[in-house]
Amino acid sequence: MDTSKKEGITFRRYQDGDNNHKPWRKQVFVQDTSYKCPTYVHRTSPCQGSCPAGEDIRGWLNITRGTEKPIAGMSWQEYAFRRVTETNPFPAVMGRVCPAPCQDGCNRNEVEDFVGINSVEHFIGDWALANKMKFPMPEHETGKRIAIIGSGPAGLAAAYHLRRMGHSCIIFESSPLLGGMMRYGIPGYRTPRDMLDGEIQRILDMGVEVRLNTRVGVDISLEQLKKDYDAVFVGIGAQSGKPLGIPGDEAPNCISGVDFLRAFNDGRLRYVGKRVIVVGGGDTAMDVAAVARRLGHIQHSHDLPKPEAAILGHTEHDVATIAQREGADVIIAYRRAVEEMPATKHEVASVTREGVEIMACVAPVSAVIGSDGRATALRVIKVEWVKGKMIPLADSEFDIPCDLIVSAVGQGGDMTGLESLDNGKGLISGDKYYQVQGQAGVYLGGDVIKPHLLTTAIGHARIAAETINHQLTEGNPGLRPKVDVHHFNLLNAMRQTGHEPEQYNQSPAWGTDAAKFALHNYEDRAAAELIHTDRLFLGHFSVTPRILRDELMLDPDSVLGHFDDRLMGLEEKSARAEADRCMSCGMCFECDNCVVYCPQLAVKRTSKKDYDFGRYVYTDYSKCIGCHICADVCPTGYIQMGLGE
Repeated sequence: MDTSKKEGITFRRYQDGDNNHKPWRKQVFVQDTSYKCPTYVHRTSPCQGSCPAGEDIRGWLNITRGTEKPIAGMSWQEYAFRRVTETNPFPAVMGRVCPAPCQDGCNRNEVEDFVGINSVEHFIGDWALANKMKFPMPEHETGKRIAIIGSGPAGLAAAYHLRRMGHSCIIFESSPLLGGMMRYGIPGYRTPRDMLDGEIQRILDMGVEVRLNTRVGVDISLEQLKKDYDAVFVGIGAQSGKPLGIPGDEAPNCISGVDFLRAFNDGRLRYVGKRVIVVGGGDTAMDVAAVARRLGHIQHSHDLPKPEAAILGHTEHDVATIAQREGADVIIAYRRAVEEMPATKHEVASVTREGVEIMACVAPVSAVIGSDGRATALRVIKVEWVKGKMIPLADSEFDIPCDLIVSAVGQGGDMTGLESLDNGKGLISGDKYYQVQGQAGVYLGGDVIKPHLLTTAIGHARIAAETINHQLTEGNPGLRPKVDVHHFNLLNAMRQTGHEPEQYNQSPAWGTDAAKFALHNYEDRAAAELIHTDRLFLGHFSVTPRILRDELMLDPDSVLGHFDDRLMGLEEKSARAEADRCMSCGMCFECDNCVVYCPQLAVKRTSKKDYDFGRYVYTDYSKCIGCHICADVCPTGYIQMGLGE
């Protein structure tokens, strides 16, 4: 990002010429004093609020930078890993493939550029695998048994969270390997298989049982699971691609993006045709196009199996022919403008750089069928958009020659044997607790609700697991917070250091600021409020460019046959430096501004023996005159004047 225009920026709460008074109820000053004194208010940072998995991002960034110290005997890397995996058991995978909506919400964007959150998570995940980090076994067993259908990100995350709670879990998976769309829907160069296998094994090592090659609804009924288990979680994903819905789309070489990627990830598909057309503008379309460019085609292929034969499972491509392959011409046909593609912008840029042509504002009309019954071209029509409505342009149809047409225009779940759950759209409907409508004891999560991000599926699973646990232990699904993410808990932090408040003896008490049974001048609003830049003192932060991960930049000439990991992780020094760019919105990061600028010396550092993260300073109210300076210079918005406001 070009930050040159922001080099001279300043952030001022008041500008020259400001002369309008605040509302009278806020006119509390008499000369330089007021009746208000500072309190410390914890709010949720917007990165965390926009994370579909609900990770405590600010927390593990503060651990990485060294502000929040690990508990005794634990490295900061392990402590950060434990914090990440409070919600997401796949940091190495998600640090690579998540498009990071958290970064879009990052308040640092108002200074120069967002914090590279996924690059730091990438480092933490890889460190944990390299150092063979394990998840602890549950502290107790509840005796409850949960059946989990599907082993994608939702199913595995549900097993992880439920197992932590002490419930027994058994996963029913129709495929021979675990992972769902992480394994079969995303190319291995984006989710390296050793990383994926390592993060799955950690969950299995907690005592999770697995039944592979078992399709619920065919090999065993849903009704039987409901009888045999205390709850059922459905995480079957959306692994059925939708056809184009045009004449000729039944041709054998008109296949879905889901089937294409599964055949590639299975090892069945090793080359494609000379000309491949991918219809769609989402991440699946980008993955199909990128894989097709890497696979290439065999020039003299009249005696070789056609690509669709491998995709449909009729045969496998011969490895001996791979050395003969050449680059394939790949076109993405999309009905809107490139700028409106829902795919991650980074992936759009990557496929373009690798030689994929994007043909925008065209809509498929029909597949042109040859004498052998295969599609020889895709007929499209040019379109324009007026007030959100697609208008085909008269006499603008033309044919795009092709050997393979891949439909990446939508997905649904395979509801074979689970028709009672189908909402009519090939998906399943649930409520805010992720309970299946009309099915007591059945819960769900992931793409089977609505295809979205892997991180979204993990977030669904976390909430569903908490619902299941509350239903089994309390008889109701419980209440969900307004900001439904994982929150830093100051009391838990104080317990770790032996500073938990004493038991209240129920006797009347006044002026409790010195009492040991209360947590003073602190309010936790994280479950209800996000903190935005209007509460921050942005002037504290200097322009500091984001530290980028190295990326393997492939061009059209080098992409063929290249299936290595594209993203190179940060080194430890760089990961810590990037985490140091975090503004710790809504939580103290120990900058000392309030101590330095207090004119009354009323704000003081907490002694080392009483220190806890989040309690770095305290206010001597006998000296405080309510001047508001500490609140004005607090970079993170953690200080607020007036208790209870």
